[in-house]
Amino acid sequence: MIRKILWIAAGMMWLVNGGVAQQRVVENINDNWSYLELPVEHVSEVKNKDGWTPISLPHSWNSEDAVDVIPGYRRSISWYKKLLNMEVLDNDKRYFLYFEGVNIKSSIFVNGQLAGDHVGGYIGFEIEISSYLQKGENEILVKVDNGYDREVIPSQKSDFFIYGGITRDVWLKSVSQAFLSDIKITTDKVSAQSASTVVELTLDGPLSKNQEVKVLLVDPDGHIVAQQTVKAEAKTSVKFKTNDPQLWHVDTPHLYEVKAELFNGKKLKDQISDRFGMRWFEFQENGPFYLNGERLIIRGTHRHEEHAGVGPAMTNEMHRTDMELIKGMGANFVRLAHYPQDPEIYEACDELGILVWDELPWCRGGIGNAQWKENTSQMLTEIIQQNFNHPSVILWSLGNEIYWLPDFEDGDNTNEINSYLKELNDLAHKLDPSRQTAIRKYYEGADIVDVFSPSIWSGWYSGTYENYEAVIDQSIAKYPRFLHMEYGGSSHVGRHTETPITGKGFVDPSKFEEEVNQVEVKSVAKSGDWSENYIVDLFDWYLSITENHEQFAGNAQWAFKDFGTPLRPENDIPYMNQKGLADRAGNPKDAYYVFKSYWSEEPFAYIESHTWTERSGPKGEARNVCVYSNSETVELFQNGKSLGVKIRDTKQFPAAGLNWDVDFTAGKNELLAVGMSGGQEVAKDSLVITYSYEQAGSPSELVLSSEWLENGNYLVTVTAIDKNGLRCLDYEECVYFQCLGGGDLIKNQGTPTGSEVIKMANGKASIEVKPNDQTGLLKMTVLNQYFKGTFLNIDKSQTKEQL
Repeated sequence: MIRKILWIAAGMMWLVNGGVAQQRVVENINDNWSYLELPVEHVSEVKNKDGWTPISLPHSWNSEDAVDVIPGYRRSISWYKKLLNMEVLDNDKRYFLYFEGVNIKSSIFVNGQLAGDHVGGYIGFEIEISSYLQKGENEILVKVDNGYDREVIPSQKSDFFIYGGITRDVWLKSVSQAFLSDIKITTDKVSAQSASTVVELTLDGPLSKNQEVKVLLVDPDGHIVAQQTVKAEAKTSVKFKTNDPQLWHVDTPHLYEVKAELFNGKKLKDQISDRFGMRWFEFQENGPFYLNGERLIIRGTHRHEEHAGVGPAMTNEMHRTDMELIKGMGANFVRLAHYPQDPEIYEACDELGILVWDELPWCRGGIGNAQWKENTSQMLTEIIQQNFNHPSVILWSLGNEIYWLPDFEDGDNTNEINSYLKELNDLAHKLDPSRQTAIRKYYEGADIVDVFSPSIWSGWYSGTYENYEAVIDQSIAKYPRFLHMEYGGSSHVGRHTETPITGKGFVDPSKFEEEVNQVEVKSVAKSGDWSENYIVDLFDWYLSITENHEQFAGNAQWAFKDFGTPLRPENDIPYMNQKGLADRAGNPKDAYYVFKSYWSEEPFAYIESHTWTERSGPKGEARNVCVYSNSETVELFQNGKSLGVKIRDTKQFPAAGLNWDVDFTAGKNELLAVGMSGGQEVAKDSLVITYSYEQAGSPSELVLSSEWLENGNYLVTVTAIDKNGLRCLDYEECVYFQCLGGGDLIKNQGTPTGSEVIKMANGKASIEVKPNDQTGLLKMTVLNQYFKGTFLNIDKSQTKEQL
């Protein structure tokens, strides 16, 4: 097992008996790489090739082409190069490269020689390069291949992109000839009164009788509470007992640390450390989930590893921001879909208090051949070994929809799938007896794993959301350990309706499962409006049920952010799965605040909706306005007049009873929501809504306008208006932006303002444009099949105030 913290924690010199000890040195080498997009197999074919482009890591060649408007994305071989200058080459040291993730197959060459290779993206691997190095300059070449290979999971038929590249950090490590290569920490017996911790260390290199290992246990406050010194063996084990442990919990994620020091006589040769948490958990049979002996409702979401503009090549800061946003809405659980993710994610979950469902990327494709099985079993082994010490991880998922769309002949053979699934289940329990296994949407294997999730998409792919309580009651009774993964639906930012549908009248409310073939299925997913209003109602209904259900273990909404997929070119933002609570850049949608109102303890109020500031309807017809808040009471004001105080009650729908029928006046309506708790004002939100008693007719033209942004770019907006100049709030056709000169579109982002092709939201769409340094005009146009072209010239010399 190798985790980033093991590399970094001891990456410094240590003073021992007045002298400088030989220590491991760990260096991040993300900078000063070169990239060559050349699909050749052999290292000799890239020698002395021109066309290398300077880059820094992480990097993916699919960062934009996956979500551009051209069908398909690059699935092939590329090469990466790093010149490593070794001014000093110590024969008493060993040298390693550690890659946190390379997608999806890789070979590493040092000075033209193959040093090692790895099959499978999404998980780290280490290559020793000691025997290939020379003093001075060394050439590191990495061949990366994300081409079609049915023997490597995930299946190519999965609903997400298989990005290519060195998508995570790379490290250079130097250590002594004998060093500590692994630390495994098991808390096999934990209670509120005491905890037993077993530390297993692996020593790599020559053994000698003078070698000893000193192991220290450090509590969450930084105090050394126990230590032992033992003879160093290839496998060394020590055990600690802790009284009154500080337990790891989602609300109080206390982390202990183990430090291990390798001595040769009195000389310190190596040191590693890792953090862990003391906790225990239980899925009660046909009932709720318990953490440290207390019931905890699992409140979760899912995360794909990608971001606007960079795809999977996210910085550590981007990873951390995602997890802070998830924790910020009050979630305590995340399913890593559908593959293990960057080490930064696990560190963040440990520190923030977020439980983790870690998933083997057996996603669709059925059962494979012998080589497929070998690759898959090896990946599960790597996942468990590398992520073993994280207290946040509670479940090893063995796959998702594994029988769907087989890649091999007879690949959906249930007997064969079950036989291999049992092998994986046994392997997971052998590698880690302390955690449980899980799987989603493979009913024939529900009794093989410990925890099972059926497919429940009430209100989207099948049925209505009002049937959710009946479905979970059935599932709790049917599956001994039931945890619901995946629910929700798509929403297009800024699209709203005064009358969101419910599915009543055109879908069978008793159904709830997503079928493999959706062609003839009647569902809200196909017939709905993709409005933010509908998805808010769906989540609101689900949460009003789950937060008040005594036997419910928990669930996880799908998914936290919009993400790219090759299977959805027809979506409102092409190639985007728009089921996120935030857009692909991490900007929260309305739905984010619904969850925050139920789950978060941070006081807030949010008037639905800040992306719905222009509305229309008949005079005298009241409109229901919801305020999502966790305050005890909320008072709503319209143009300074109180519309009354409402008491929050999670058993009430919608908005836990915090909703008012508002009679809008023509023109501007200023709304103010004030939240009170304990007799004190704790939160407020305001919103100005422009209301019209006139309803727009059919669009007669598209009108372009621009807005200067703080980053120096322009936001160019197109609005559909009728012959009287009214905005056509029900116009949702696709529009196509072009920059004809003077700048460049910020496109291929998969976001509401970063897509050159996009469907309109209530008769409006926008794109960000970056002006170039040349003087003159920024020339824009927008068109679709009904409107053959509207033009806008922006004088780049104008100031923000002039615009």
